[in-house]
Amino acid sequence: MPISPEDVAHTAKLAQLELTEAEIERFCRELGRITEYMAQLSEAITGDEPSEPVLPLIKNAQALRDDVVVPSFDQKTALSQAPDSKDGFFRVPKVIG
Repeated sequence: MPISPEDVAHTAKLAQLELTEAEIERFCRELGRITEYMAQLSEAITGDEPSEPVLPLIKNAQALRDDVVVPSFDQKTALSQAPDSKDGFFRVPKVIG
């Protein structure tokens, strides 16, 4: 689906951005490439299992590891590295007034 300059200008207006004509043209090209890529991914991923491996479609994709349950730190070990703790919990600075 091609992205028109009007679409970009309208979206920029909604976001309260001022774009030059050159920027509008650049965003048309870039957003067009993004929508083309999304269409390719949509075609590759159909049903529960993809008909072709999806990872080769993704640039610089790394192989995924098996999801294996491993032992974790116990509470005492985790809290031993905390700068501040109380009653078995991490204490953090207040962020909401």
